[in-house]
Amino acid sequence: MSGEASHQEHIGPYRLLARLGGGPVPGAPGPDGAGAVHRAAGPDGRDVAIRLLPPGVAPDVGRMREVLSPYVVDVLDGDPAGPRPYIVSRFVPGRPLAETVASGGPMSGDALRGLAVGLAKALAALHRTGLAHGELGPGTVLVVDDAPIVVDFALVAGAGASGDVRAWAATVAYAATGRHDAPASALPAGLRSLVEAASHPDPGSRPAAGELAEAASRLDLPAVPGARPAPDRAAGPVPHARRAAEAAAPSRAAGAPELAVVFGWARLLTAMVVVIAVAVAIMAPIAGLVLSLAAVTLLRLAGAPAEGRARGRAAAVGRTLLTVPYAAVFTVAVPLGLAAAAAVGGRIDSLAACAFGAGAGAAALWTAPGVHGPRRGLERLLLPLARRPRPIAAAVAGLGLLALLAGVGALTLTPSFAPAYGLQQTLESALDRLQHAVNR
Repeated sequence: MSGEASHQEHIGPYRLLARLGGGPVPGAPGPDGAGAVHRAAGPDGRDVAIRLLPPGVAPDVGRMREVLSPYVVDVLDGDPAGPRPYIVSRFVPGRPLAETVASGGPMSGDALRGLAVGLAKALAALHRTGLAHGELGPGTVLVVDDAPIVVDFALVAGAGASGDVRAWAATVAYAATGRHDAPASALPAGLRSLVEAASHPDPGSRPAAGELAEAASRLDLPAVPGARPAPDRAAGPVPHARRAAEAAAPSRAAGAPELAVVFGWARLLTAMVVVIAVAVAIMAPIAGLVLSLAAVTLLRLAGAPAEGRARGRAAAVGRTLLTVPYAAVFTVAVPLGLAAAAAVGGRIDSLAACAFGAGAGAAALWTAPGVHGPRRGLERLLLPLARRPRPIAAAVAGLGLLALLAGVGALTLTPSFAPAYGLQQTLESALDRLQHAVNR
């Protein structure tokens, strides 16, 4: 199928509108049509893009959805195991870096620094979720309003973070020179050292993507007159057959700087919600832990792919169940640690120690190392609100006040273990005995 698609043809719940091009996933040849990209309409009428996957390519859609960065395509849905495997992303027009450099010349100055920083931040976001790109290059970087958005990630099996870092070096060198075989000596001095470090023959000696982003942000790169004209804002971005379908961001009209602000507001609201959840768990340990457990489970269920819903729900519940022992460790360790500290700091209130343990357990359900899904899911839910100035101001003020009141309550009110009053007495007695033992 090419050009305009039949409005009656569907892939899962998505109605195809037009084929936008695309090709096979690197390293995974498939049947005719595999790797193609289609513009489509979602069940809610949202404009999306669908990439068909060849057999044998089974990306982790759930983890891909957890990647949240203004510099990475936003994956919405997917069914890698169905009869027609696919990945769904938002539709945003733009141009691939290869086409941008070919038509406008090499990048320099602030534009080049912005590209280097954005690509490094994109890789850092991928690596934080345990994913790697595997095929980063001028063809998998979309330029939208002069800012990079990385696409086609996590589709290559066996890819690793060190390989991505080396690909970052090659991509930035291409953007600066317009050549795929450009030597490091052709780069500006400051950037040259970063590219050489990222290209080190020993993968273990290469810097992490986050370190590259921090170092690149401090670069002072010279602007080369005539190297690349400023983008024509009036004409708008030029769609590309393949990348236009896969680039993703919350708004097609917003560039990466604006998106960074939107994501920042969403993260701030999410942090306030987590603070409130922890404070509630301290004031009412049993009810607070149950509410946090239910909330993180629902957020994971909401993030399950539309296709293979039963499998996605089972995986979401399974991930939550795996975090329960993790949270239990914090719940138990905090009061035990406080009781043990009484040996040098005097007696502590046993009931308060148990309550703070419950708060630590709630925090672990939301934000412990390795736990990303619930927090990312909440950020996604809050993104529409974060784009609107007045609602976001009201939300920040309201949640900020609630977080303050909850924090004060957690520090001043007597915890209530209702309805498990028997458990409250057991825990309090056990900690009292422990403190008595350590204070002998």
